[in-house]
Amino acid sequence: MKLLGMVFGIFSLLVMVLGLIPLLGWLNWLNIPIAVIGLILSSIGKSSGGKTMCVVAIIFGILRLIFGGGIV
Repeated sequence: MKLLGMVFGIFSLLVMVLGLIPLLGWLNWLNIPIAVIGLILSSIGKSSGGKTMCVVAIIFGILRLIFGGGIV
């Protein structure tokens, strides 16, 4: 579970970076659920690195949706 949580965390960070590009903000709608799944898997596997990456991806994804007008 540690490895799978870390993979989800890395993938969510990559999607988060792509979601920061204008006109690709819709990727945050995919990023947040992926990061939540990674957070759950990292919590089960007791991996602190995976949790940190997923929490960062969730926070930045939500902020990007709020400031970009994705959440109205």
